[in-house]
Amino acid sequence: MTNPTAQAYAELQLAFDHYNRELFAGELPPCLITMQREKRSYGYFSSERFVHHHDKSKTDEIAINPAYFAVVPLLEVLQTVAHEMVHAWQFHFGNPSRSGYHNREWADKMEAIGLMPSSTGQPGGARTGQKMADYAIPGGPFMLATDALLTQNFRISWVDRFPAIMPTPAIDAGAGAGAAGGHLADVLQPATGNRSNRIKYRCPTCGVQAWGKPALRLLCGGDDCASAPLAPVE
Repeated sequence: MTNPTAQAYAELQLAFDHYNRELFAGELPPCLITMQREKRSYGYFSSERFVHHHDKSKTDEIAINPAYFAVVPLLEVLQTVAHEMVHAWQFHFGNPSRSGYHNREWADKMEAIGLMPSSTGQPGGARTGQKMADYAIPGGPFMLATDALLTQNFRISWVDRFPAIMPTPAIDAGAGAGAAGGHLADVLQPATGNRSNRIKYRCPTCGVQAWGKPALRLLCGGDDCASAPLAPVE
């Protein structure tokens, strides 16, 4: 029987190792990859967050939020991994600004690996700032590396049955001391609390269900769904 823990973390480690080779010339040191359900966050980087109990060596943390795995495209999850790796690169080889601020050096490195920084997540947004997003540059190094990764049948196997809902584009607003945050999105907790002002949505392809406010355009991120809009359930 498959070990869910080993499989889920091995997939994230595979993505990290692949992008480290293809986008960072293998220069990023190992880190501890975790899954964290941080509110409104796709993920974050936290420098030297862990210390080895015996030899006192330190390592960074890259955290990925599994609450979004079922409701965003696989590409968005992989963008988050690469995005946090740029924060790791800047910590070890560059000059980070104040906590949570995305400076020009960060933006230049993002663009160099094929992710365009944008305050809106769309063309024309500011390249630097406290709250940032990004989008993949067509034909850029990130997309070429991702295409190569997907030819290896890479996938995220385990997804939340009660996923987060994101009605607005993801942005990155940073995090607290010692951390450089990840993509953010408004989150509605599905199927919990007072539902008087919510309706149920369901993906017509895979059947994933979630509760949300009326008139939201919710997208399913399942590998077989091609980001199909979730449909209101009558």
